[in-house]
Amino acid sequence: MTDALRYEWVRIRTLRSTYWLVGLALVLSAGVAFVIALATRNEPVTPDLAGAVMMGSGGLGAGFLPIFMAIVGVLAIGHEYRYGTIQPTLTAIPQRSTLLTAKVVVVIAVALVAAGVSVVVNTLLGTIFWGELPGLTDAPLNEAIPGYFVQVTIYAALGLALALLFRGVPSAIVVLLVTPLIVEGLITGLSFIPALEWLQDIVPYLPFGAGDRLTVTDAFDTGEAEIELLSRWAGGGVFALFMAVILAVGWYRFQTRDA
Repeated sequence: MTDALRYEWVRIRTLRSTYWLVGLALVLSAGVAFVIALATRNEPVTPDLAGAVMMGSGGLGAGFLPIFMAIVGVLAIGHEYRYGTIQPTLTAIPQRSTLLTAKVVVVIAVALVAAGVSVVVNTLLGTIFWGELPGLTDAPLNEAIPGYFVQVTIYAALGLALALLFRGVPSAIVVLLVTPLIVEGLITGLSFIPALEWLQDIVPYLPFGAGDRLTVTDAFDTGEAEIELLSRWAGGGVFALFMAVILAVGWYRFQTRDA
């Protein structure tokens, strides 16, 4: 396992895409935090507002960083198939479960470090404009910030799981972008048509929307009144289960098919 971890660490830190993706995620997240902090510099600082700045998402669903960390996960295995390096990789590390475990661990570690840096940078930006921030023990920050790290972790693992399942980059990225933006949005919109009201029972369990519950703060909770959304950790559990199922299927297929 040590050799596999070392191999994956060398691989991920020698890819230019890793630096580009992490750098863009940090810059874009900080940009959102800057705009919010600047626009509210003369307003009272509430925990809800502080959470929106610290997570760089405006409190409206997943921000830039979770998506970009998911793409880092996609490339962790997708590059292997795209450039045909999966065969020499398996020659060097023939234990497939060991290899996949190392990939998951390294990708999650990179995502968590990036999330930590992002929160610190965004917090400093907020402090510059506001002069202070509520404590991390104040509600809802005491749950929203840990939820943010959980969300980033799940997104990173999900990106890897999708690339493992599809054995490539394009399909995995399409699922990551199209499903939350179009598919889940369409289902939610259709649920307000009287003949399709039964969809309202499904909406709370849509995986990406459920995952967004991890970082929601009361002032920015845009959930529709007609739909009873899941609690923070129940929604996170649904999203984590969705990721785990895809990872398990991809893992099984990786174990039982040719490289």
